[in-house]
Amino acid sequence: MSEEYNPDIITLCDDDGKEYTFEILDAIEDDSSRYLALLPVFEDPKKLLDDSGELVIVKVNEENGEEFFTEIENDDEYEMVADAFIDRLQDMFEINEE
Repeated sequence: MSEEYNPDIITLCDDDGKEYTFEILDAIEDDSSRYLALLPVFEDPKKLLDDSGELVIVKVNEENGEEFFTEIENDDEYEMVADAFIDRLQDMFEINEE
């Protein structure tokens, strides 16, 4: 029996209404917050080759029962979360730390 790969895909819109599609690679939760590590998804293979391959890390917030995603503005919080994702994902992906 073969296991079929079914990635979790989400589409996010920026302030200008432009849509971006991402694969959710991993999620981390602590007592008060939840974070997602996202990888851009491209339908055009050329755009995939031109992409930097950098992870996008967002914080999951909830308001009125609805989830939304925000940038992590606190540098210390971002570094802590990014380091945690690198530790978790480095066995599956080639990760260059900058």
